[in-house]
Amino acid sequence: MATSIDSGVINAMNGGAAGGASLSAKQSDELRNNFMTMLVTQLQNQDPLSPMKNEDMTAQLAQINTVSGIEKLNESMAAITGQIDAGQTLQATGLIGKGVLVPGDRVLLSQGEAAEGEQAEVTTTPFGIELNQPADSVIVTITNQSGQVVNRYDMGSAKAGVESFSWDGQTSDGQTAADGAYRVSVEATRGDEAVPVETLNYAVVGSVTPPTDGGQVQLDLGAVYGRVGLSDIKQIL
Repeated sequence: MATSIDSGVINAMNGGAAGGASLSAKQSDELRNNFMTMLVTQLQNQDPLSPMKNEDMTAQLAQINTVSGIEKLNESMAAITGQIDAGQTLQATGLIGKGVLVPGDRVLLSQGEAAEGEQAEVTTTPFGIELNQPADSVIVTITNQSGQVVNRYDMGSAKAGVESFSWDGQTSDGQTAADGAYRVSVEATRGDEAVPVETLNYAVVGSVTPPTDGGQVQLDLGAVYGRVGLSDIKQIL
């Protein structure tokens, strides 16, 4: 008679516990029952001349206890994760209706109606940049839907991190650009070296969706920008 439980049973239990949801509660209970049945049967039928050593039985019992502990830990972690997700979702609802900067390159321009003899008020959405190191020069280029350059200007130096800017809606010849969507591109340099830069555009948070399948909270930014993760928010305006 063998003096140790079939390792396949223990391996199956360890694999199921480590995988979290790999085994159902019913399957896990069945494996535990099988383990205990095999252990009792082994003790009843062991060779009197070569009985199971105390340390062998203790090791096997320790393994079954370890499996139970892992399963309880998985349950606790799942509960904690659920609470964290609920907390993040609740916090994210505070962003509804607020403007945020997310990765993108759109700038919107609109002109209000002007009274007779007065110039119409020009409104443009903000844009931003994210730098991983300071830049001596940040050059912004605004292009229209046809790819034609509308304006190009130097914003000067910029620190590392996220900074927001605004375009006055003027073309390079001092005229007010037409209403519509424009594209902004940015070139950053430090000395003679190019600095990696990410362009950010403005959007308004419309709604919040709780995370699913281990994902993150999703923010709905409307039909144009779609949904983005909470981690995509670079700045709240």
